[in-house]
Amino acid sequence: MDLLRIGVVGCGAIGREHINRITNKLSGGKVVAVSDLYVEGAHKVGDPIGATVYSNSADLVHDPDVDAIVCTTPGFAHQETLMQALEAGKPIFCEKPLTTSAEESLEIVEAEMAGGKRLIQVGFMRRYDKGYMQIKEMIDSGAFGAPLYLRCTHWNPTVDNGYTTEMAVHDTAIHEIDVIHWLVGDDYESARVIMPKQTQNKNPELKDPQLMYITCKSGIVAAIEVFVNCHFGYEINCQIVCEEGVIDLPKPAMPSYRKAGGQTTPIEQSWKNRFTHAYDRELQEWINSTRKGEVNGPNAWDGLIANVTADALVRAQTNGGQEEPIQVGPRPDFYK
Repeated sequence: MDLLRIGVVGCGAIGREHINRITNKLSGGKVVAVSDLYVEGAHKVGDPIGATVYSNSADLVHDPDVDAIVCTTPGFAHQETLMQALEAGKPIFCEKPLTTSAEESLEIVEAEMAGGKRLIQVGFMRRYDKGYMQIKEMIDSGAFGAPLYLRCTHWNPTVDNGYTTEMAVHDTAIHEIDVIHWLVGDDYESARVIMPKQTQNKNPELKDPQLMYITCKSGIVAAIEVFVNCHFGYEINCQIVCEEGVIDLPKPAMPSYRKAGGQTTPIEQSWKNRFTHAYDRELQEWINSTRKGEVNGPNAWDGLIANVTADALVRAQTNGGQEEPIQVGPRPDFYK
């Protein structure tokens, strides 16, 4: 079977990561075109691999030599590229979030259903992480009984001054929003946010840390702690308390060492390293499925669920700790 000819929209950090893994680590695909508003940056990654360079996504999407698209632009720019891909009838892998609002995500879902074929996969890579996959298998086995509540932490050493309070939901907790829904298989009902004492290690406009709570229709409660200026490292934790036991997300293996009178186990400092294998597995499976004309990963409806939930959490950030409803509706047969 011929290689899947891929066009990458967005040549920032994650775009460069994906271009490198498709070119040097994965099989079945080849990056043949790249685009970015910052054309010089696009040339830096496109020229060495012989890719055609564009300054806008429309030209890349409509390039007849491009079979499928990978979109890694900031979330606010996703809708335009997604619509272009749907109109062109080309499969597209879109990094999370699908869009930055429920209204935009619903427009994407409606456009995809109107086209009659599923073309979109959303980059919720946690589903491809070995630890989360093990947890999913354990829950689904029934050996631990029904899940009762979850405790999740998303800690990041620091963020730049452009990071906003809302981004703690749309860019950070969006991962927990999706993976919790996937793990427990229960629809969300309401959300609330509590702001504890704030760290001095942040810009004045940012609320950090934040405590987010999501209640499922069955009564399961998920607590998500987002602290993006923790300073000590990048650490992701997830604990599921069930009727017959407790399951903890395994931590990546790190060497411990003895030095200067102490024993130390390092903590990961970068999301790139923590989820490298999950990104590899995710994109490899997308390439394999796309070559067969299938979408087997998180789809546009999953992206809509995440955005409806995220919007409720953003509203809850400013309503004094009150609950906000989460209303998505039943999953259409198109996405089952």
